[in-house]
Amino acid sequence: MSTETVPTTVPSTRAAAPVVSVRDAALELGGRTLWSHLDLELSPGELVVVLGPNGAGKSSLLRVLLGSLELASGTAQVLGGPPGSAGGRIGYVPQQKLFDRGAPLRAKDLVGLGFDGPRPGITLRGAAKARAVRSALERVDAQHYASRPVGRLSGGEQQRLRIAQSFVSSPELLLCDEPLLSLDLGHQRAVLDAIDEYRRGAGAGVLLVTHDVNPLLGMVDRVLYLAPAGHRLGAPSEVLTGPVLSELYGLHVDVLDVHGRVVVVAGGSGDDEGLGTGGHA
Repeated sequence: MSTETVPTTVPSTRAAAPVVSVRDAALELGGRTLWSHLDLELSPGELVVVLGPNGAGKSSLLRVLLGSLELASGTAQVLGGPPGSAGGRIGYVPQQKLFDRGAPLRAKDLVGLGFDGPRPGITLRGAAKARAVRSALERVDAQHYASRPVGRLSGGEQQRLRIAQSFVSSPELLLCDEPLLSLDLGHQRAVLDAIDEYRRGAGAGVLLVTHDVNPLLGMVDRVLYLAPAGHRLGAPSEVLTGPVLSELYGLHVDVLDVHGRVVVVAGGSGDDEGLGTGGHA
């Protein structure tokens, strides 16, 4: 299968301390264990994609790193401290929710909220904020609608603003929860290019949750696959294989290379809905 990855352009950061360190971690929600014995280290400049079926705990992993969920056991460190302590050093892209058509907030003001962080209303850094917002908008090619109300923008345009908002504080870590959801191929490419360019230029680690790995195959360093029978972390060519996914799901899974796309077929029937790798047959 075509899973060639492109090396990061920030090789000097590889010896640096990890931006995320998770050790022997378990997470429980509603009396159910989502995952356990999870080990993950994310290096500066590295892009790790999190895959798996609905309910496997992919978004919950991001919430643990943000400090909004507690582990049942094990430890997690983010940028050298406990989750929730890094503030503006983390950029977060939540799952997409469209703004109401009547929302009056301007595009540049939405992006500026990422700069304010816990300092809303303070204007002493107004010039620095304006420069940061302008730079973030330019990174995602959204400067031409900076003054338009967000409710009047398309879903793809709104998603570019969320990406820009995650860049505006110059974070060292990006946590992205389904940033490609509901985007057409053109908008997917634009969003991914912006994320990839930022992490390479800034040496920022990226943990990105998605249901379809195919748009990322040319840039992802490693894949973390969360599944009912366990998890696996490694290069795409090591993780996205029939034997590995069969073991993780407890049923026969075939992984095919169809014109450079990963296609997963479960149980020999073509019923692969919910496996969380994309490229459905």
